[in-house]
Amino acid sequence: MKRISKQVMAGNVKIGGGAPVTVQSMLNVPSTDIEGSVRQAVALEKAGCQILRAAIPDMDAVRLIPAIKEKISIPLVADIHFDYKLALEAAAAGVDKIRINPGNIGGDDRVKAVATVCREKKIPIRIGVNSGSVEKSILAKYGAPTAEALCESALYHASLLEKFDFTDIVISLKSSSVDTNIKAYERIAERCDYPLHLGVTETGTLRMGIVKSAIGIGSLLQRGIGDTLRVSLTADPAEEIRTGHDILSALGLRGGVKLVSCPTCGRTRIDLIGLANKVEKALEYVDKDITVAVMGCVVNGPGEAREADLGVTGGKGEGLIFKKGQIIRKVPEAELLDALMEEIDKL
Repeated sequence: MKRISKQVMAGNVKIGGGAPVTVQSMLNVPSTDIEGSVRQAVALEKAGCQILRAAIPDMDAVRLIPAIKEKISIPLVADIHFDYKLALEAAAAGVDKIRINPGNIGGDDRVKAVATVCREKKIPIRIGVNSGSVEKSILAKYGAPTAEALCESALYHASLLEKFDFTDIVISLKSSSVDTNIKAYERIAERCDYPLHLGVTETGTLRMGIVKSAIGIGSLLQRGIGDTLRVSLTADPAEEIRTGHDILSALGLRGGVKLVSCPTCGRTRIDLIGLANKVEKALEYVDKDITVAVMGCVVNGPGEAREADLGVTGGKGEGLIFKKGQIIRKVPEAELLDALMEEIDKL
């Protein structure tokens, strides 16, 4: 069952409250490069990014906000650490959401100033806790950045905003340990009704980063926990977006084309791996809620993949195109991709 949180608005995007899970990413162009940041922001929106975050490390970086917002239609989040004045300036510049930890910006007067301007401008605040940001007193209590320590730290930061009647809050608690990550989100889901931003931090490069994120994020979504996500990879941010959408697709949480393919075996008589890769690439441009199968032989072809809307199965130098388990065409191997795409176009 889906955990229903309270709902906040980041620009024109709903977060929580039963809204669809959104995929986020973050610019990795230096904040000093405004032109490059704008160019990357546009590219990431085209790649499917639904909420975009940008680091705002100093006052000069505030200039990114109007420059980027002029060119994109998705919400922009200002990532801010320690300096509450940056939050105030980001809000004035028209940012849609702010990521800041209230406990790190100084006394109540500063927290109140940020809460007040964000309330007036209807800007939500994401509290982002990770293993390296847990307060010393909480670390001393638990001995390590455990799941309970992350949870307690996040609720502490939230309480500082609640003191000033600010509750348009999103929470994230990220650990590089997949197990700790999952346990932390399970705990926080039971202890508050704020929307949760999912992610596993510092996952590494593309291969292991995808694996850890798929487990850490996917298992929580399968439990109904999570309202928005970012796949953190040491890679092109476009890979983060693709992986995020793939996780949602694998769990049936988004529409679009779903590709299924068999792992091949000694019965395979066509270049199934090459064909599957070509089909996957071709399907990137198809906007239909369908399932497409690429199978290796008659043993696991139309029968095993009978639920697919369309599929192809291999023979010796040729293949069969099938629809809902029924064979509709036999074509030479070299023509399989074109024949399959022709049938997809007809749907």
